[in-house]
Amino acid sequence: MGILEALTFGALTQMTTTPNQGPSLQGLSDQIEGLSGKLDKLTTDFDQRFDTISRDLERSNDKFDAYQKGTQWVVQLAFTLIASATLTIILSTVFK
Repeated sequence: MGILEALTFGALTQMTTTPNQGPSLQGLSDQIEGLSGKLDKLTTDFDQRFDTISRDLERSNDKFDAYQKGTQWVVQLAFTLIASATLTIILSTVFK
């Protein structure tokens, strides 16, 4: 018998004489419980971060709305001042 045959025979003999030790049901149950706990923690963390982002986005929307209204007011004021200055120039020219 050659070295390769002896190694192959030894591996086959070891495989057939050693029982396959798979994970037990209790071990799988413990792993599932651990993963479930981690998933619950991740879900809670995600919910908290999502709520924080939602509040921040709402505040940003409120700020943007206030800036937009302020800008519209300034533009309206500028056009009113331009119109009144133009009217004043025209009236002062006509009544001289």
